[in-house]
Amino acid sequence: MIEKYMRFSIAPMMDWTDRHCRFLHRQLTRHTLLYTEMVTADAVIHGDRERLIGYDPAEHPVALQLGGSEPSRMADAARIAADMGYDEINMNVGCPSDRVQSGRFGACLMQEPDLVAECVAAMKQAVSVPVTVKCRLGVDDQDIETALDTIADATFAAGSDALWAHARKAWLEGLSPKENRDIPPLDYDRVFRLKQRLPNRFIGINGGIQDLNQALELSAHTDGVMLGRAAYHNAGLLVDVDRRFYGDASSPVDWTRVRDAMMDHAARHIAGGGRLVHITRHMVGLFHGMPGAKRYRQILSINGPAADAGPEVIAEAFGAIRFGERLVA
Repeated sequence: MIEKYMRFSIAPMMDWTDRHCRFLHRQLTRHTLLYTEMVTADAVIHGDRERLIGYDPAEHPVALQLGGSEPSRMADAARIAADMGYDEINMNVGCPSDRVQSGRFGACLMQEPDLVAECVAAMKQAVSVPVTVKCRLGVDDQDIETALDTIADATFAAGSDALWAHARKAWLEGLSPKENRDIPPLDYDRVFRLKQRLPNRFIGINGGIQDLNQALELSAHTDGVMLGRAAYHNAGLLVDVDRRFYGDASSPVDWTRVRDAMMDHAARHIAGGGRLVHITRHMVGLFHGMPGAKRYRQILSINGPAADAGPEVIAEAFGAIRFGERLVA
């Protein structure tokens, strides 16, 4: 069931949740739903698919977030992604960047709920995996009561399996994408009211969630919670997700295994022509607050970007962390 794997997810984040970030996160939690960065439908159809949406099988469950507004192209891109094995297709109706607006997708589509519904319906006809939508509460001067209800009703009527609501408005005029992540006030209660009105629909919540305690509190009012920047900058919090959200305490994190998995992943990436920094840039915040974390960050930040850097940099960095009784062998 969709509800099972969507209880906790990591938000799609441009320039952050690439395949290397997702591989790291999967080493820390077996059950969390991972999202790609947003990729446009046209890029999926015409671009280098392995580079743009390739992934490691270890990442499952993993969802592709698509940007676009042309139903037939969204359907074609969704079909390609489903054929590649993605577990879910998500439509972006929340990104406020200028580039996204000029392409007529993202948050500006909050103003075109019928078009969003057409895209959802087309994707549902094209694939058998879940199709979901991620939106804002509204944009600019929209009334968030009306705007959120309208987009929810339209997408669910078209067959959407879930709606993730970032609990902020987006201001397309006057705020930058970065400012849109912080300045519009959070309104979790608005998402709660949507869930109360639609008790039999999956409603997930996103926006400003700082830790697992807050996530658990919000999950009492919704079907799922989605962490963004907190999960990226302090990835270590993910080690407790499986126990607290999925009732699975069977496999506590083995840091030796995490280290070795990341070294093996790095070796494969470098052998294919990549660089170590493509991977280590996502690992810097892993041991936030732990003894030795400063030295760990220094090693990754100074040695990771070197042109000839290899997996041994990861081993050196892990060696700086003082794990107490759980030493890395």
